[in-house]
Amino acid sequence: MPAPLVLGLESSCDETGVGLVRGHELLADEVASSVDEHARFGGIIPEIASRAHLEAMVPTLTRALDAAGVGLADVDAVAVTAGPGLVGPLTVGTAAAKALALALGKPLYGVNHVVGHAVVDELVHGPFGEQVMALVVSGGHSSLLLLEDTVHVTELGSTLDDAAGEAFDKVGRLLGLPYPGGPHIDRLAREGDPTAIRFPRGLNAAKDQATHATDFSFSGLKTAVARWVEARQDAGEPVPLPDVAASFSAAVADVLTAKSIAAAKAHGVSTLVIGGGFSANSQLRELAAVRCEQAGIELRIPPIRYCTDNGAMIAALGSAVVTRGLPASPADFGVDSTMPLTQVLV
Repeated sequence: MPAPLVLGLESSCDETGVGLVRGHELLADEVASSVDEHARFGGIIPEIASRAHLEAMVPTLTRALDAAGVGLADVDAVAVTAGPGLVGPLTVGTAAAKALALALGKPLYGVNHVVGHAVVDELVHGPFGEQVMALVVSGGHSSLLLLEDTVHVTELGSTLDDAAGEAFDKVGRLLGLPYPGGPHIDRLAREGDPTAIRFPRGLNAAKDQATHATDFSFSGLKTAVARWVEARQDAGEPVPLPDVAASFSAAVADVLTAKSIAAAKAHGVSTLVIGGGFSANSQLRELAAVRCEQAGIELRIPPIRYCTDNGAMIAALGSAVVTRGLPASPADFGVDSTMPLTQVLV
């Protein structure tokens, strides 16, 4: 008997994503982004994102069904992002999912967006083992998670202030780069020297290891970059943008990889999964590959197309939940903008 066909809807921020997954096989993944509509504001405007989701939901769903060669009647279950995220966009997605589940007479699963960023890798590299360490890094999250049997999550650490992607956006703005800053800093960094400037590594001192060994902090690093740039400008000296970008990126990648590998070793876990929008960063990928090989840890990072928000990750997590026989969510569940990462399913 074939595995259930799961429809996944994602609308936590500025991407409308629709995915269709059967077991660990991805049949379709369609995304409509409203990022260009937010660029002139230098950040996401929730009302604009919500309206964009309303306009894009049905066309994106239609494209996904066509790409998979299936109809709505073939869907066995509907999964949707219940949180974390922006309340307005989340509400649009869950309303669509509830309408579909009700009309089709199929079970509905409200799932965790952040956990989906890790579980999407099962569609690429196959099912997880009994335990994996997951580093999820994006504009809003820098989280270290221990996943057992894929759907049981222990949150080991998180950011105490700015997330990695958020810090990149703020430094990008400081350097006069377009929004979002991450891709532009990454491109600049490839032309610079990552050892040119020694920026601080947050929560890396010996005194922090006892209480914050698995937590992250990038606010101090962001401030250090700002002060360095201001000092150059005050002295009338040119700011070497590629070197600043490379040195800043190196500091972030250093902390993320070092803490993740240390946590994996501490918990006896032999696989590290890195997901989320910031996992597209080239320095992070390269340093993680080198350090994991040195530590004897298997590194799994999905292709860049699965790093940003997408429906495939929600369908993948929905499929994991469905195949394990977890109960469906109540039809009247509400969205949760601060949904705990240990709560995989509503």
